[in-house]
Amino acid sequence: MFLPELENPRNVKILVVDDDENVRNTIKEILSLEGYQVFTAKNGKEALEKINTLNPDIALIDYLLPKLDGISLCKIIKHDPEIFDIGVVLITGLNNLETRIKGISAGADDFLTKPFFVPELKARIKSLAKIKKYRDFLNTYQHVLEKEVESKTKELQKAYLNLQQAYEEIKNLSLEIIFRLAKAAEYRDRHTGFHIQRVSYYSVKIAEELRLSQEQIELIKYSSPLHDIGKLGIPDSILLKPSNLNEDEWEIMKSHTVIGAKILQGSKIKYLKAAEKVALYHHERWDGTGYPYGLKKNKIPLLARIISIADVFDALTTDRPYRKALDVKTAFKIIKKEAGSHFDPELVNIFLKIKDTIVEIRNHFKDEDLSPTPI
Repeated sequence: MFLPELENPRNVKILVVDDDENVRNTIKEILSLEGYQVFTAKNGKEALEKINTLNPDIALIDYLLPKLDGISLCKIIKHDPEIFDIGVVLITGLNNLETRIKGISAGADDFLTKPFFVPELKARIKSLAKIKKYRDFLNTYQHVLEKEVESKTKELQKAYLNLQQAYEEIKNLSLEIIFRLAKAAEYRDRHTGFHIQRVSYYSVKIAEELRLSQEQIELIKYSSPLHDIGKLGIPDSILLKPSNLNEDEWEIMKSHTVIGAKILQGSKIKYLKAAEKVALYHHERWDGTGYPYGLKKNKIPLLARIISIADVFDALTTDRPYRKALDVKTAFKIIKKEAGSHFDPELVNIFLKIKDTIVEIRNHFKDEDLSPTPI
């Protein structure tokens, strides 16, 4: 199964809904030059007809429309299970809080204020296009997995192999697909290397030492690789910046938690349900100073607390665009120092207890520029 071509605008269909012909034509011209497939509608009724025939990925909808206003059209889209995952951008000349609250309540994914800036339009469309294509992929993933289960089970029955072997094979297939999906989020950054593998195995070892159930350990194993899937929505200029981020850039970077949860939301697969929470909460801190919601202590899901330690340790011991890797001695000291502030102190004690195992994993999954470092 192939991952969606996220960087190819030709695979993205956009519907522009505005009663102003000049606005429609201007947006169509801008986005068509970027390579997108662009269609237009002059009112809400026409838009609904075109949505049913075109099945667009994104709809740019004017707030004030004749016959069917933009808020009502947005509600219809977001309450229809067949089309609710269309990315809706409300275009409005009313840049006030009340308008935005109404739009959010209706399910709008983003906003543009007239007169809009062309770079802003392009950036918002690119971000929503990535999210939509990945959600399409995840929806397809469940059906592919079901077909694999059926196919593998029939093969094993014919060969008189027991059902447990089939189950293990399908679980391994699921993990491979999830790893490939997670890798797609990091393929732009050469510094990530085997980051997702190391974080996964670090997290599993913490869970085993904590004596969690086998089901919980499997959830850790299958969900942890997707903790940074939301970085798909972060611009390269920020994600790969070779220096510290400024305040505005940092706010954008922090949004990868919410973007990741949005990509993963709605799945019936338990591993992806767990991954949704991990993506959303893995940057929360034990003392409540984390993001995106400032949760404290046990209000942060256990899986996210475990993965947070593994993620930070790997980040500390890996080269980043803005600094060189720290040695493991220093990294372990930082983790210990942050117990009770950044991290769950009980989990820190467990992590430090298995330092030898952590170093073994790091050396086994080392990047080309990552040298083994003894404790």
